[in-house]
Amino acid sequence: MFRSISDNPTLLGALSALVAVFCFSINDMAIKFLSGGYALHQVVLFRSLIGMVVLLAVLLPLSGGLAALRTRRLGMHLLRGACVVFANMTFFLGLAALPLAEGVAIFFVSPLIITVFSVIFLKETVGPLRWAAIALGLIGVLIVLRPGTEVFQPAALLPIAAAFGYAALHMLTRYIGRNESALAMSFYIQLTFILISSGMGLAFGQGQFAGWENASLDFMFREWVMPHGRDWLILATVGAASAFGGFFISQAYRVAEAAVVAPFEYVAMPLAVFWGVVVFAEWPDGVAIAGIALIIGSGLFMVWREAKSRRAKVPDTPRYRR
Repeated sequence: MFRSISDNPTLLGALSALVAVFCFSINDMAIKFLSGGYALHQVVLFRSLIGMVVLLAVLLPLSGGLAALRTRRLGMHLLRGACVVFANMTFFLGLAALPLAEGVAIFFVSPLIITVFSVIFLKETVGPLRWAAIALGLIGVLIVLRPGTEVFQPAALLPIAAAFGYAALHMLTRYIGRNESALAMSFYIQLTFILISSGMGLAFGQGQFAGWENASLDFMFREWVMPHGRDWLILATVGAASAFGGFFISQAYRVAEAAVVAPFEYVAMPLAVFWGVVVFAEWPDGVAIAGIALIIGSGLFMVWREAKSRRAKVPDTPRYRR
């Protein structure tokens, strides 16, 4: 059975994407759960260290050993890593204050931003249908944000910032091409996380800037404390989910076309609703559901149009989300 899957790139890409999305949903839910008692950079450091152990102990032997980590583009990998760190930090800071489903939905504006970036930086052509989809997606974001009302939270802007970071990552990944392995893409991401979160811990880990009485800012500047009890298990789960999620999403885009893989990323939306209801008792209201539907619908259309326009050009390259 495993051989038949590996011989079918479409099936392998789809299954890899589903595994990755499930891992990322566990990651999102668990970090939101920990956001009330730990600093974000502490959680990210623990997650990345555990993820690096999983990557080196489990995934490295399965991917051909140390040769899979060789690269001539170390600087580009680290720049990609910085984009992922920015996207992660802003996204999780937003989740600390937002309902899980709404935070994930706002982040899915990223395909729209990727399209705009492709016009600006890659000089690609976008037709009227895709511009219309971008407009509908932005309307969906405004519906979810509800600016000017009592429901609006400034923290809702953070997943939008995360989407910009993810779009920049996507541009850099296209630039690198298909010459890097899925393991190398994941390894240098984890390495960047470790370096940056360690530096942030040295700068803010004493808690000298804490006490804002704001969920996002407190998550950013809270003092580091020793994890206790079940939190060790949650941190281990987050680390493993991050490592496997990063590997499998890179593998998915490496072996299959974007038209096959990208729609499976939107499985994250019902998973976010599920975790939000079960773990946090967060039920999205009718207005939020309408905005979410517009964002997801426009995003899926953009993915389909982008893949269709690129199918005759060059294959897509690996991506990494959270």
